[in-house]
Amino acid sequence: MAAVMKNLKFLLVGMVFGIILVKSEVISWFRIQEMFRLESFHMYGVIGSAIATAMIGVLLIRRLKLRTLSGEEIVIPKKPFTKGNVIGGLIFGLGWAITGACPGPLFAQIGSGFTVVIITLLSAIAGTWVYGRFREKLPH
Repeated sequence: MAAVMKNLKFLLVGMVFGIILVKSEVISWFRIQEMFRLESFHMYGVIGSAIATAMIGVLLIRRLKLRTLSGEEIVIPKKPFTKGNVIGGLIFGLGWAITGACPGPLFAQIGSGFTVVIITLLSAIAGTWVYGRFREKLPH
């Protein structure tokens, strides 16, 4: 029972995040297609806002030396840029354009009744497994 209560906060945050995704229309296949066809600024505005918020958040974490709620130091490791980032980004973007979904909104799409997205979820899980299986042989 303690484990359930401990994880309840994550369930609630996930539900709020899902509601935000639905209400902001970022789970809409049509909105995603508009973005990839350069027909609308909506998705670029949402993504740009998220990037700006994350940049400010990371800056504050580093400058103020913030800690987790349990008092642990927050460590954000520096990662080198490699050609694998470009290749992975292209594969990710292609999958996003074809399916109209990226990993974040998948569960919100399924929860909204778009059950066909279960195929996309299973494909994402399979892709993650394939990456894990061949990780050592891929460019990083």
